[in-house]
Amino acid sequence: MAARIGVKLLLSLIIIQFFSIGAAHAGSELPRFLDTISVQKIFPDADKIATPEGEPPVAAAFKQDKQIGFVFLTSDYVNTTGYSGKPIHQLVAIDMQGIIQKVLLVEHHEPIVLVGIPEAQITAVLKDYEGLDVGKLVRGSQDHHIDIVTGATVTVMVMDDNILRSAIKVARNYGLSGLEAEIKQTGPIASVNTEISTIVDWQTLVNEGSVQHLKITLAQINKAFEASGEPLALDFPEEGDAEEVFVELYAAMVSVPSIGRSLLGENEYRNLQKKLQPGEQAILLAGEGRFSFKGSGYVRGGIFDRFQVIQGDTSVRFHDKYHKRLRHMAAEGAPELSDVGIFRTAANLKFDAASPWKLELLVGREIGPTKKVFLTFDLNYSTPEKYLIFTKAEAADAASDQSNKPEPIWKKMWQLKTFEVVVLGLALGVLTMIFFFQDWLVKRPILADRVRLGFLTFTLVIIGWYFNAQLSVVNILAMFNALISGFDWAYFLMEPLVFILWGSVAAALLFWGRGPYCGWLCPFGALQELLNRVAKVFNVKQILVPWFVHERIWTFKYLIFLLLFGFSLYSLEWAERLAEVEPFKTAIILKFVREWPYVIFALAVLIPGLFIERFYCRYLCPMGAALAIPGRMRMFAWLKRYKECGTPCQRCSNECMVQAIHPEGDINVNECLYCLHCQVVYTDDQACPVMIQKRLKEERRAVRTAAVRGNNESAIAVELKKEK
Repeated sequence: MAARIGVKLLLSLIIIQFFSIGAAHAGSELPRFLDTISVQKIFPDADKIATPEGEPPVAAAFKQDKQIGFVFLTSDYVNTTGYSGKPIHQLVAIDMQGIIQKVLLVEHHEPIVLVGIPEAQITAVLKDYEGLDVGKLVRGSQDHHIDIVTGATVTVMVMDDNILRSAIKVARNYGLSGLEAEIKQTGPIASVNTEISTIVDWQTLVNEGSVQHLKITLAQINKAFEASGEPLALDFPEEGDAEEVFVELYAAMVSVPSIGRSLLGENEYRNLQKKLQPGEQAILLAGEGRFSFKGSGYVRGGIFDRFQVIQGDTSVRFHDKYHKRLRHMAAEGAPELSDVGIFRTAANLKFDAASPWKLELLVGREIGPTKKVFLTFDLNYSTPEKYLIFTKAEAADAASDQSNKPEPIWKKMWQLKTFEVVVLGLALGVLTMIFFFQDWLVKRPILADRVRLGFLTFTLVIIGWYFNAQLSVVNILAMFNALISGFDWAYFLMEPLVFILWGSVAAALLFWGRGPYCGWLCPFGALQELLNRVAKVFNVKQILVPWFVHERIWTFKYLIFLLLFGFSLYSLEWAERLAEVEPFKTAIILKFVREWPYVIFALAVLIPGLFIERFYCRYLCPMGAALAIPGRMRMFAWLKRYKECGTPCQRCSNECMVQAIHPEGDINVNECLYCLHCQVVYTDDQACPVMIQKRLKEERRAVRTAAVRGNNESAIAVELKKEK
């Protein structure tokens, strides 16, 4: 009866949701948020915020009738969709100098922030943007780093990307901090001609401009510091011959085929091509002299801090992981220099080998124990036109638009979590082998038990507590919500480990049902089972739930799932809050470091598991219920049974840790966790009555055979005696 009412409620809510889709609010949400937030809260120095204007809209901020800045909504300027599939709305206040004054998170549906991460941690991240000069950030004279909040990596990275990209657009639109609106190129568009790959000597490279040169002598560096206007710099001149080289620097674009093959040689150029990812470029820098352009700071911190490359608004500071040291340059006639290296630009910087750029060399001079004065020297570079091809702007518009698109955040997340992806992939491979060769494994009970114990420990410690890759019913609700409101793979690719786990769950449902995830890959399930094993070591008495009670209360988890699903159609945020019925975030993601009510609830569902194996999995887990429904579509039945199972034998039924085997002997695939214990018993001739009977028959047959063979041997011996 309760199930029928739940289904009717669910269908009603689905109908309401579909009729309400078309009535969604259109246009900017900026006016709505400004109406609900006080002026001082969003722009501390303002006394009035005007009505939003423009497209995309901004609201001018005033102090005593003088405009002091703008307020805008990030979602009006960039795609702010987060992991939930819903926009993350942030209000940003920026002054007329292009300095961010405030950032407020005003609305979102990110599951981990709603119910897992304390609001104070997110607020602390947003305070780091206050005082950030957008113009300096674009020009590379101000660094920006974010502190990733543990457990909310995706959300924080999405928020950071939203704030920076939207702030730069606003600054350009209104000329803040010296930034100008991007002007679309109308002349010919240059690109590298990859068909030209002739090898030339050093002097030819220099003459044609493929190699650019910067040389500073001691006399020139002393004169430069003298002209800097810093009196103390004159007291610390470089001593030596005035014509001695202070620094001599050469630069070349070696991702251009002809230049690269000439300077690197065939083998090294081939190695570079293997290393370069789509969108990456490579620059060769070679130097000599008293001052090293590399310095030694990169050894300690990984960053080459004495130079940067600037192209338009993009500034590139190189990390040692994008650097390869060379012994020499391969071009005929090239000088032997002490510092030679290849530096790769990251793909997301969209560095263009066909466009001009400059290398800015930073030279410091100590003028006291803790004080330095700095000068910069520029080396300008343009790839020679002979290595370029030119196309009309109109023909190149489509390709240019594609190349200028920022790298999707999901790609950054996959790059960031390469190690975790590899480890999880190997673990899934191992689990697949366990299932495909289960017949071999279950014949070795001790090994099977140790394999399961080891895998559960790995699941809890590595997948759960270290990787934070715990699936939740919230993922299912977000998926369904995205399907009815606008599906985009990018939403779900942003969390690589969760995406991979869901892919494995989808495949496993077709083969084995919900058991592989719930029984092997769920960190909270592993925690329950390991705690129960510890309880058994201390002789904690186990409770066998009577069958007539067990088969009725396992329906609770299905009712909980239907309730959450119904709420998600009305309000995903409310459903996410109610999903706290799952203690996964408390026990796995946040490792019990949370407010006491959540911790008490998590302990309350774990403690019964000491007496009733997998108590939460059996009766309360909405995630398990959600997986059990499509799990009925499985294509294979690899768990073997005898006709005697259940009639009369009840051995497996009594020993199944979640009582997934009916008294009549059938395995309920909806409840089975695929622990393989029943298969161990199935093949054990010391435990399974059928196998015991088979073993006894074979033993009796062996005894009779031996007796017959013994009688035959005695008869032969008697005959031999007679012959003698």
